[in-house]
Amino acid sequence: MFERILVPLDGSKVGEAALEHVERIIAKMAPSTKTEVVLFQVLTSLTHYVIAGEASVQVPYTDKELDYITRKAKGYLSTTGECLKSKGVTIKTKVATGKADEGIVKAADEIKADLIAMSTHGRSGLSRLTFGSITAKVLRSANVPVLVVRAPKEIEST
Repeated sequence: MFERILVPLDGSKVGEAALEHVERIIAKMAPSTKTEVVLFQVLTSLTHYVIAGEASVQVPYTDKELDYITRKAKGYLSTTGECLKSKGVTIKTKVATGKADEGIVKAADEIKADLIAMSTHGRSGLSRLTFGSITAKVLRSANVPVLVVRAPKEIEST
């Protein structure tokens, strides 16, 4: 059924809420179905601020800093995937830079995903207008089914 599932993660517990559902989906599939889960993170902030007194300037990260940030992201993805790996699921990790929604759709196409499984922060009103909804954008532009999981209330409030 689902041979390759893309799970976008943003480093938050809310983002990880989809993993439990992916695990249940895989457990219910035929034992002969080998599923690969690709844990994916998009690095969206490629600059930082340098502040001197009351002045500040936005400065791009150096290649060395970007390499470090990418290594940290891959480490996070690997650690987060251990729960699935311990159940015999093949885990791969992928990190990209750019806009989150575009990166997710592009990654799904590149890896030939059968499903995108992602969590939503459940923002509404002004917060959603301000931050936009990455999930909504992925739903509109993805070429494969998207499983959207709302994080439990206790996770959202932490």
